[in-house]
Amino acid sequence: MASVPSPKILQFAVQSRSMSANYLIFSSPSQPWPCSQKLGNASLFPIIVKVSSKVKCLTKSTDEDRLSESEAVDDDVDGVREDTKVHVKRPQRTASSSSDSLSLGIREPVYEVVEVKSNGVVSTRKINRRQLLKSSGLRPRDIRSIDPSLFLTNSMPSLLVREHAILLNLGSLRAITMQERVLIFDYNRKGGKAFIDTLLPRLNPRNLNGGPCMPFMIEAVEAALLSRVQRLEQRLLHIEPRVQGLLEVLPNRLTADILEQLRISKQTLVELSSRAGALRQMLLDLLEDPHEIRRICIMGRNCTLRRGTDDMECSVPLEKQIAEEEEEEIEMLLENYLQRCESCHGQSERLLDSAKEMEDSIAVNLSSRRLEVSRVELLLQVGAFCVAVGALIAGIFGMNLKSYLEEHVFAFWLTTAGIIVGAVMAFFLTYWYLRARKIL
Repeated sequence: MASVPSPKILQFAVQSRSMSANYLIFSSPSQPWPCSQKLGNASLFPIIVKVSSKVKCLTKSTDEDRLSESEAVDDDVDGVREDTKVHVKRPQRTASSSSDSLSLGIREPVYEVVEVKSNGVVSTRKINRRQLLKSSGLRPRDIRSIDPSLFLTNSMPSLLVREHAILLNLGSLRAITMQERVLIFDYNRKGGKAFIDTLLPRLNPRNLNGGPCMPFMIEAVEAALLSRVQRLEQRLLHIEPRVQGLLEVLPNRLTADILEQLRISKQTLVELSSRAGALRQMLLDLLEDPHEIRRICIMGRNCTLRRGTDDMECSVPLEKQIAEEEEEEIEMLLENYLQRCESCHGQSERLLDSAKEMEDSIAVNLSSRRLEVSRVELLLQVGAFCVAVGALIAGIFGMNLKSYLEEHVFAFWLTTAGIIVGAVMAFFLTYWYLRARKIL
């Protein structure tokens, strides 16, 4: 006789009112184990679950033997349904846990930007960093240069060229230029307003006057540079007459108000010169790097740059010709604004040098005046010393002691004349000594 295979019994706890034990019996499909047997005081009967190929035998206590066979099947079907529900809910729990993990930490920033499209439509919208990176094809480290929250740390002007966008950081102007739109951060600042006022007329077809139409990205870059250079030139035109007027008045009129105006004008010139110099250096670096200019030209076209030589390779020869023409236009554009920026920087430097020279002249004038005051003070001190010596002699004679000089008639007049003559002689001798030592 073939021996009956021994079953594998697993005891587990089930939340039930009965205190009896529950068992789970596993057996292989090829050698089924007779589930009608009993194990100890527990009666066993099979419940077939259509989850795996193996047959599962669940035990019930003696109190549950009264259940009918149909109820057991219904319970089994409900158990299968509940089990499938558990399996369906697992991905939801996983997704919720991943979202909870993303929600932990720093809150994702939301930017309020002005969107200007290539057709001139202007709208205001709110966009978070994730959507911004996805729509512009940028990386998180690229946003640092235009992030409004990092305004104090990223004050240097920059023009970063990426695969699908150009990032502009020109002082108070922070913008992302793409092929069909431009996003402007901090649009309420002077730089953002000036950029919008300069860009919108350039997008109007009536203002072209039959001229060649440049790509939208180049138009946006030129509008940004134009608005920035114009603001610098306006500040220079505003400060130049004031400085010239102060230079004509000084150093003859040294008053507190004029000196304060000179200090404010010099501070304005220092700030203007530093901003113009930073913009000039940015344009110089961009002109000395033709790779970045060619990346602007091939943006939006089916062209690539060859490694090593940076030669443009386009699938359509016409696109290569247009890209080369745009490269020349961009270089001429940058050269034009570089010259204007250098002119503004040079003029501000000349005015600043004049203000510094005037400050040096004022310092020399004040030093000479202080020297005159010191000479007068020294003369007064010498005279006071001589008079003090005479007062000492008078004090000696003023004591209530008998010196037998008070008995003579002319003793008082002789003593007074001697004190005066001695003080005068002491004064002139001291003055001559100080002049000989070049102290006075």
